[in-house]
Amino acid sequence: MSTFPLLLALIVVPAAGAAAVAALPRGRDRLAKQVALAISLLVLLLAVLATVAFDTGGPRFQLTSSVTWIADFGVSFALGVDGIALVMLLLIGVLVPVVLLASWDDPLPAHRSMRSYLAWLLLLEAMMVGVFAATDVFLFYVFFEAMLVPMYFLIGSFGGPRRQYAAMKFFLYSLLGGLVMLASVIGLYVVSNSQLGQGTFAFDALRQLDIDPGVQKLLFLGFFIAFAIKAPLVPFHTWLPDAGAEAPIGGAVLLVGVLDKVGTFGFLRYCLPLFPDASRDLAPWVLVLAVAGVLYAALLAMGQSDMKRLVSYTSIAHFGFIALGIFAFTTEGATGAVLYMVNHGISTGLLFLVVGMLIARGGSRHIRDYGGIATKAPLLAGVFLLAGLASLSLPGTNNFASELLVLIGSFPTRPVFTILATTGIILAALYILLWYQRTMHGPPRGVLMADDPAGDGTPAPDPGGAGATAVAVAPARSRTLRVQDLSGREIAVVAPLVALIIGLGVYPQPLIDLVRPAVQATMDDVGSDPGGITPSTTDAGTEGTN
Repeated sequence: MSTFPLLLALIVVPAAGAAAVAALPRGRDRLAKQVALAISLLVLLLAVLATVAFDTGGPRFQLTSSVTWIADFGVSFALGVDGIALVMLLLIGVLVPVVLLASWDDPLPAHRSMRSYLAWLLLLEAMMVGVFAATDVFLFYVFFEAMLVPMYFLIGSFGGPRRQYAAMKFFLYSLLGGLVMLASVIGLYVVSNSQLGQGTFAFDALRQLDIDPGVQKLLFLGFFIAFAIKAPLVPFHTWLPDAGAEAPIGGAVLLVGVLDKVGTFGFLRYCLPLFPDASRDLAPWVLVLAVAGVLYAALLAMGQSDMKRLVSYTSIAHFGFIALGIFAFTTEGATGAVLYMVNHGISTGLLFLVVGMLIARGGSRHIRDYGGIATKAPLLAGVFLLAGLASLSLPGTNNFASELLVLIGSFPTRPVFTILATTGIILAALYILLWYQRTMHGPPRGVLMADDPAGDGTPAPDPGGAGATAVAVAPARSRTLRVQDLSGREIAVVAPLVALIIGLGVYPQPLIDLVRPAVQATMDDVGSDPGGITPSTTDAGTEGTN
């Protein structure tokens, strides 16, 4: 096991799968779906094997491999994972098969093939694995930029009515951030060349550099801007509501569930260890952006009528909590932030999937077009409620332990920011519960139930069978809502995420044990962990949150 290049396989397998799916002849969509799903399940298996092979008491980076790539510039194709990166690989491994199964019967825009859609999804999976597994800073930059391409085509070719605008906005924002980061990457190379006598992009070597505080701030800002756009933090966030609203549901799940986590992952992996002085000096400004994002995005979410935009704004608020945990510089806060990254991907991924199921039934993204769904589709309503409660961090759901650790870890060092951010929890309860109430309960808005056409309680024959209930729209609208509870395939789609929401809500300790050593190493790098907790007290405190 130790000699098999698991991380390389995690990149090669989905990339090769993407090529294989794209090469299938036209008209073989069913085969393309089967091949893509099999490839994604193989990636999940490899991610699980990597977790089994990972020793939490061993070196910081494990499963490492390195091959010289561009020798003249000290660039290597170097891979390795710590606990933080490993849990993100597990998240990718879980979400991609779920997305593929959810997209099984999705209608596509005219002149677009299912083979292309599946191939782009698999290629995106390979690029995302590369971003989290790279231990060479230049290689990280390459994957950081390369993953924009499949997401651009997923949004621009398979998205909603304004897909081209949203795709271009997403691409330009991300490309601009990447170019700013490239300037800092080059600056790191120059500094390493002056101090070591030979330029390098190896993370471990760069971490040992003694960089002047003034230079640190400039280099920090280059990385920070790129990661703040990717996360995104306010005011770098404006691309996400458009991209999230116009992306196909599968693309939106991966965009918000995984792709955006590259930003918060970058804060932990690169900003804090490589630029510790700048991180401490600029932390108050970062925290202002984080808390502003929590409150501003929550207020905007309350006013949204488009369900996909609403979920996108909730994610911006959650990213503010993650940044708060990271820049509090405590082990508890950063551990909670990493857990939040994983748990947010699960809960928000489920929310987007539920939105997709509603849109498939009603053909509309607008909240006002739905109502009374719970009486006809109780399973769908129940899954929606669980995803919503997880999003507002109700005790017993997976996000609760994450948010609690962030607040416990940030309050001793940043009490004002923590108190302000806590008000976002109240706002989250308002927009989630109001959204659920308006769509799932009450009478259908502006529609006449077709199973009671006379309005006298006498049902008409069910034209759809299998419990389907058609809804004839009032004359003012031409939309037809077909209320049907979860199908067998849809149950298979949501079941893994439902199980994770409940399982990690009841017992998050395995994830905490996996990420804590890497978090503590990061806090050692930044040299600031006031109020930090020891492993034994972490265990005791965590058990109290279960």
